[in-house]
Amino acid sequence: MLPGSIQMSGETLSGAEVRGVCEGLAEGTVRLLSLRGCHLSDRDFGRLCQGVSQSPSLVQLNLNLGVVSGAARVQQLAQGLLANRSLQSLFLHGNSLTDGGLSLLSPALAVHPSLVSLDLGDCMLGDEGIGLICGLLPPDGAKPGLRELTLSANPAVTCAGWARLAIAVAHSSQIRTLNLDYNPLGDHIASMLAVCVASSRTLEVLDLEGTGLTNQSAQILLDMVQNYPTPLKSLVLSENNISADLQQQIADLLSEGEEDEECDGRGQERPATEREPRQGPGLHRVLLTTGLGDGLLAETEM
Repeated sequence: MLPGSIQMSGETLSGAEVRGVCEGLAEGTVRLLSLRGCHLSDRDFGRLCQGVSQSPSLVQLNLNLGVVSGAARVQQLAQGLLANRSLQSLFLHGNSLTDGGLSLLSPALAVHPSLVSLDLGDCMLGDEGIGLICGLLPPDGAKPGLRELTLSANPAVTCAGWARLAIAVAHSSQIRTLNLDYNPLGDHIASMLAVCVASSRTLEVLDLEGTGLTNQSAQILLDMVQNYPTPLKSLVLSENNISADLQQQIADLLSEGEEDEECDGRGQERPATEREPRQGPGLHRVLLTTGLGDGLLAETEM
């Protein structure tokens, strides 16, 4: 385990272990905290959220797979996020939040100044929850706005909910990665998303794996990629009833666009905003979020 990183999976945490985590958070020595599928008492969960509120250094928090169980824990997490200013990525994949739980959490998410990546996959959300998420997308000047959003496996969302999300993404969001895999979208919603992609000035990755698409929507997506320039670099269409030929044509066109972009930018310095700042001499870490439900912050020594 690298310095600044606490990662546990499926463990039962004692009170002493939680106190140790909270001390690291309060001292500003923890950048990544992942308690994926871990078990801890309600009292210790409250302490953990207090630690999050006090942390000046926490960049990514992973509470995937049932850690945030019940409305009381959602409220405690919301209180912790209200005071926190450093968090950039929050993973809550596989927690049964429902729309009610998200309504408790969304006020804290809406005012957080640094949050750019949010995973709400498999959280039993519906149209009301999607409406709350749409409110997180437009930047208001003080906040960067979400750039990475995961909504995998929320089958209760209807066509109206997905249409509302597509409009929000197309209109004013800063979304670069949108993961909608394993939702029963079908061709109709996929066609709406094609219009969304064509309108977006920022969307680079769209995951539609296992969403019930056929050649009908794939042909529309192919036409979009072929005839309308977009920032899109990756379109995931696996586990759909789409011919291999259509998938390959789309992949080839996206690859050609990326190669052209690399040629145009060859020899040019990347903007400073897209590079991890140096942290002084010694050990440096490049921190990358994956956008996947179970993905962890990758730490690469440089």
